[in-house]
Amino acid sequence: MLLQQNWVSPHWAWQSLGKPFLLFVFLMLQTADLQARRGHQFVWKTGHWGRCIGDCGSGGIRSRAVWCTHAEGWTTFHANCDQQDKPESQRRCFKVCDWHLELFEWEVSGWDRCGLVPAAGAEAEAEACVTAQHGLQRRSVRCLQKLNRTVVSSEICEHFSPQPPAEQACLVPCPRDCVVSQFSGWSPCGPGCAGSLQHRSRAVIAPPLYGGAPCPNLTESRACGAPACPLGEEQHTYSLRLGPWGQCWLPHPKDAELAGRTMLDLGSDSGEPSTAGLGGSHPQQPAGEVEIGYQTRQVRCVRSDGKHVELSLCLQDPVSPVTSRSCVIPKDCATSEWSPWSRCWRSCGWGGVAAGLRSRRRRVRSVPVGTGRPCPELEEREACSGGGKAPLQPCPRFAWRTSEWKACQVSLLLDQQDPHHQKQAGLCGGGIQTRVVYCAQIVVELGTHRPKEVARPVDGKLCQGPAPASSQLCHLPCLAECAVSSWSPWGPCLPESCQHPLVFLGFRMRQRQVVVDPVGTLAGCPHLVESIPCEDARCHEWEVSEGACVTDRGHCGPGHRVLKALCKSRKGEEVPHHLCSELPHPEVVACEVPCARDCVLSEWSPKNAEGTQSRSRSIVALPAEGGKGCPPERALQEQRACNEHPCVHFFWEVSPWSSCSEDVLGTALNTTSSWSGEPTCGVGIQTRKVFCRKSSSGQVTPKRCPESIRPEAVRPCLLPCKKDCVVTLFSEWTPCPTACQPGNATAVKQSRYRIILQDSANGGQPCPDTLYEERECEDVPICPVATAGAPCVLVPASVRQGPPGQSEPCGHGLQSRAVTCLSEQGGSAAVGECVRWAGAMPALVQECHIPCKDDCTFTPWSKFTACSSDCDTARSRRRSLTGRSRKRDKCQNTELYPQVETEPCPCEAFTSQPHGNWSDCIIRGGPAELQLGMPAQGAARECGQGVRLRAIACYDRSGRLVEPSRCSTSGYIEEPCTVPCPFDCRLSDWSSWSPCSSSCGPGVRVRSKWLKEKPYNGGRPCPKLDLKNQVHEAVPCYSECNQYSWEVGPWSPCKISSEQNSLHCGEGIQTREVRCVGTAEDHGVETVPNALCSQAEVPEAVQKCTLYCPSECAVSDWGQWSPCPQVCDPNIMQTRTRQVLRSPVSSKPCPEVSQMKPCILNQNCFQYQYNLTGWSGCQLGANATCGHGERRRLLSCRRSDGATVSMQLCQRLHLEKPVPTSSRCVVGCAVDCQLSPWSAWSQCSHTCGAGGQMVRGRSVVLRAAGEGRPCPEQLTQHRSCPVKPCYSWLLGPWSPCTVQGGQCGDGLQVRNLTCVVHDASVSATSKPVENALCGELPSKESVLQLPCSVPCPGDCHLTEWSEWSSCELTCISGRSFEPTGRQSRSRAFMVQAAESRESCSGQEMETRPCSGGKCYDYLWQTSPWRDNVRTVWCQRSDGINVTGGCPLRTKPAEVRHCSPPCRKPFSYCTQRGVCGCERGYTEVMRSNGLLDYCVKVPGLEDKKADVKTIAGKNKPVNSKMHDIFKGWSIQPFNPDGKLKIWVYGVSAGGFFIIIFLIFTSYLMCKKRKQHQSPPPQQKPLTLAYDGDIDM
Repeated sequence: MLLQQNWVSPHWAWQSLGKPFLLFVFLMLQTADLQARRGHQFVWKTGHWGRCIGDCGSGGIRSRAVWCTHAEGWTTFHANCDQQDKPESQRRCFKVCDWHLELFEWEVSGWDRCGLVPAAGAEAEAEACVTAQHGLQRRSVRCLQKLNRTVVSSEICEHFSPQPPAEQACLVPCPRDCVVSQFSGWSPCGPGCAGSLQHRSRAVIAPPLYGGAPCPNLTESRACGAPACPLGEEQHTYSLRLGPWGQCWLPHPKDAELAGRTMLDLGSDSGEPSTAGLGGSHPQQPAGEVEIGYQTRQVRCVRSDGKHVELSLCLQDPVSPVTSRSCVIPKDCATSEWSPWSRCWRSCGWGGVAAGLRSRRRRVRSVPVGTGRPCPELEEREACSGGGKAPLQPCPRFAWRTSEWKACQVSLLLDQQDPHHQKQAGLCGGGIQTRVVYCAQIVVELGTHRPKEVARPVDGKLCQGPAPASSQLCHLPCLAECAVSSWSPWGPCLPESCQHPLVFLGFRMRQRQVVVDPVGTLAGCPHLVESIPCEDARCHEWEVSEGACVTDRGHCGPGHRVLKALCKSRKGEEVPHHLCSELPHPEVVACEVPCARDCVLSEWSPKNAEGTQSRSRSIVALPAEGGKGCPPERALQEQRACNEHPCVHFFWEVSPWSSCSEDVLGTALNTTSSWSGEPTCGVGIQTRKVFCRKSSSGQVTPKRCPESIRPEAVRPCLLPCKKDCVVTLFSEWTPCPTACQPGNATAVKQSRYRIILQDSANGGQPCPDTLYEERECEDVPICPVATAGAPCVLVPASVRQGPPGQSEPCGHGLQSRAVTCLSEQGGSAAVGECVRWAGAMPALVQECHIPCKDDCTFTPWSKFTACSSDCDTARSRRRSLTGRSRKRDKCQNTELYPQVETEPCPCEAFTSQPHGNWSDCIIRGGPAELQLGMPAQGAARECGQGVRLRAIACYDRSGRLVEPSRCSTSGYIEEPCTVPCPFDCRLSDWSSWSPCSSSCGPGVRVRSKWLKEKPYNGGRPCPKLDLKNQVHEAVPCYSECNQYSWEVGPWSPCKISSEQNSLHCGEGIQTREVRCVGTAEDHGVETVPNALCSQAEVPEAVQKCTLYCPSECAVSDWGQWSPCPQVCDPNIMQTRTRQVLRSPVSSKPCPEVSQMKPCILNQNCFQYQYNLTGWSGCQLGANATCGHGERRRLLSCRRSDGATVSMQLCQRLHLEKPVPTSSRCVVGCAVDCQLSPWSAWSQCSHTCGAGGQMVRGRSVVLRAAGEGRPCPEQLTQHRSCPVKPCYSWLLGPWSPCTVQGGQCGDGLQVRNLTCVVHDASVSATSKPVENALCGELPSKESVLQLPCSVPCPGDCHLTEWSEWSSCELTCISGRSFEPTGRQSRSRAFMVQAAESRESCSGQEMETRPCSGGKCYDYLWQTSPWRDNVRTVWCQRSDGINVTGGCPLRTKPAEVRHCSPPCRKPFSYCTQRGVCGCERGYTEVMRSNGLLDYCVKVPGLEDKKADVKTIAGKNKPVNSKMHDIFKGWSIQPFNPDGKLKIWVYGVSAGGFFIIIFLIFTSYLMCKKRKQHQSPPPQQKPLTLAYDGDIDM
């Protein structure tokens, strides 16, 4: 402010004061700035705590960064910040390691109730609550150390798992007020003049919830309108009030001597015997005692106005109420001090840090008596950290265990298909194998070398999860004979070794391969190599080729050919010449080239016949005159005998391998030992004989067979392992009884068993003989014995009230008895043992009665008279009065004192009634129970004839239920029934195989079988059948393509038609023989029908030929076409040539000697590839019906035009063969569902009564597979139990509160206890029977007696509880919010007298959960309007009128007002809720239906000249101008009294006009002022400083 004043001050003031003042302010600000920097602008900042580092446990350290920052965010030196406030940068922590995982865990409590979230405006939210409000649930989340359950830092547990959430959102329904019913009617007023009260009450229907309003008063009272009584004429009634029984007191010592007392002997170790002890017992000290005392109560006389008066006014009756009685002095249970804590023990562990336990005990010194405090817990346990590092015995584990699988049996599978099938050898394929399954306790024995795990069988209920399978499918390999291929051609003569080139002895050999390996047969494969000795065995040979014929002189005539020789190995490779023998001679061969006039012959052509070789040639051109002539016809053919191989072959023959035997030399090296050091299996040897054999005869010298292929005679083998018998440990002994047994009970036995897991084999240790053991139980406690009772103890005479001079000791009292705890041997035992073993203690006290002199005395009852055989007779018994009682009149009253008792005779006539449904059909017979996992041997019948049972209920003549054995020995009605047997699908046998569908390449062979019987009743289903009800099986087959081939003979000589040609030369025809031959391996070549050979490849049998005339040019036949490339290409040409054999005499040219044609695919050029067929079906062995098999696919050679050709064509091209051509496969076995035997029938679900069920079950041992018989749906069977009678104590209804001998005060409610028989059904009728059938009476007195009070006149008392309200759910939008509902009941104090109204107030409410509740809505209901008033009340959706429950904010109005209000002159609110006009005026309405104004009706003069009348007269009458301007006249208010929108617009416009005028006047004034006094010049410093100040 100072600066601003200086700014506008005159110029001289600024120059004199401004600069020093600014300098002073600047220095002050700098000082303050420095202080602020140190005090406020520098603060400490910290980073996040780092990870805990260091040793595991509590010795770790964690660090964080600490730095000093300016308020603007930049970092500065630590010295600028206050060092006293510096945060710590290091602190100790708990270093968590992975092994701590077993030590710590999160402990999470349950969620609390959902509570509202406190927030601003909560009241407004509560008012606006419609269905529910957002709330919050919390729970406790702590990290605990498992050992002692102490709380540790949460960071430790967070190392292993994230912290569970401690809060979650929830919904809280809106507050619900208490809902009460309507008031009942007023109670009637009493007669007379006394001022009495009337009452009415109501009950709670729904309690207040979620902060709702509490319940209103449940009772109301009002004074009756009776007149006041005149003074002195009040009418009073008198009531005897009995007070509550007081405390139980011991009598005075003098009285005690008379009354006596009884000690409770609980058998401690020493002390004096008590009077009630057992004779001959050891000295005992009483561990507690029953003391009988007395208690009294007060008796007063109360007047009807509540005042106490003299007792004589109430005692009209000569029998006064009892004011004293005997009672038991209550004594609390007494225990010894705690024993010292036991040492910390840890019984077992799983390798982690397991918490130990320690315990302490205390003994019972005396049991509680009367209403004394019961005994507390006698044992305490707590966790502890056990010392010592000894290894823990691991905790018991339970797991399913199994024996080894038994051998695979195919017959078990075949038995399912046909139980009567004949046993046959050599079965193979799919089968079933079994094993024993049991539940075992895994025990780890700490052995010397390493822990050994052994199993002990236990009850199967201890094992979790499903048991392993006890049966499974298995496969038995099928026997397969060795199959070999056909022999290969004979090979060349080869020496055994090329190391000795001078040895010319060798062998020609042929081989065959194993096609199918033998399986399970001792006989192996036949020999695979045969050999023939030969003499000209050479490793290398000359290959000779002839050159062209070179004439000696000229162009024709004699000449010679030069032989060319190459030295080649047997593999066809060229090798150096010195490896071959001398060069073959001669090196030059003579030849001849025909001249122009000579005869020309063709080349020799070979022809083979059986046993011979032949060759022939033909005349190509005829000679001319002077030329060399043609040879005779016989010279055109040559023949020689074949040099065949000898038919004697040699081969190596072997015997079968011997069994595996120990190798003496190798045993020491090859034995293996188990961990126990016992030798088990090792390596042995097998031998066989090897000898050379001649094919035609027998054994020959080994030199005749090649030594290089001699089979081995010795091979190593594995010796069979020795298998010892393996059995489980013995199971635990079955438990002995824990409850005490009577002394004469028979001895109880316990047993145990063990299971064989592996049978012995190969000389192993045999199995033990004992698998089951039994013994008698020891130390079974014997039940305690109670001693005889003591005398009856009465109330002391000094306390008893009676007429003076009478103190006769008689009446009702209490009698006690001693109970001794005995050991099994009969000696005394500590009371704690009986508390532990003997169950509830027998009653110590009972009521007794000592007859008085005036009492009636009787003889004992006589025996009942005998009954006749008739059921309708009765029996009776008698007694008679004794002594003075015979002379007393009151004793003669037979109604009070009956002397004869009569009862109906017991009747032995019984009737039975069927009860419940018929049971399932039960098939009897078969094994009752089999060992687990073993299949049924001759299994139980599953179908056929059976019985079904229906339980009966047996009744006597009076309709009472009795034991069912009285009517039927079994308790059932039996009826025969039938379970239909399943029939499987039956097919015929397989037909024979069809021939192969293809003669060349792959095809199929087919066989079939057809349906004979369809399945029914759950039998095995049929396989998939075709339309003809057949099933087919196809297998692949292969026919060799060169199996049948065309064979052609040589061409005949060219035949010239002589009719047309006299020279017998020129063109002619030649023929040859064509036949189809089969190359059978056994029969050689034989002619077969032509249809078997390929018709598309029939060779030509006739062709044109040329016999050249003399002097003509003669050429040879065409040679073979040159081969096309493997990949056909039309650009590559195929050629063939022929030679000129004789030049022509004339100049006529020779015919062409070469031809060419392109290689076109599928015309003259073909490509080849291997082709695979699809996979065949799975083929099984001959004796197998299912299991492992083989599927095959066949390989063929396919030509590019689609034709299947010989495999040799593909083999020559060395194409890659596709693999594999066979693979393993499985044919699913048809396995019938296999079930365990039926279990024994369970215990009845009800011990007595109707509706009990017995059940038995069976389980699936082996599930159905493939086309096997499916499992039946019924795995359990039920039957009703015979209806046994239920005996129970029936409590009668509570009697009204009775005050014995008085009219009000404290009394008792009693009810009777009756033994009844019933069948436990809902509609059961109970019939009384003898009390002995129900057993002991209930021990609690509260069952039969209940203290109560009868209000005296003038007392305020609670009403009876109201009935429980209907079950109501808490609902949100019609859906239940909570799973259970609530029921309520209430009671309230009822005021008897007006004087006690203030002190007599209060009410009680009880709520209990209930099920099956409903959602109710609470809606306001209204009556019709009457004079703008109506009744409004709340009603529940089931039609009950209530108070509370309906929301007040939606409550309809009870009084009606017009809206908008009727403010027009002469208007008022009508019954319809709209404004109308008073009498004499007519309404003028607007277009929206509301009243505009009232117009006076013409002709009616109202003499009252008030304001309304004058205003009415001044109103314009209906005129046209009024109608025109009526719609837009300036009326600021709407009909509802609110301002119209245009009023707001006019106000806003006026406001802006005022602002504009003020702003323009301000600008005008400012310009004038600046013109008058220009401002002084400003310095930059001042401006800058002024800006700083403004900032």
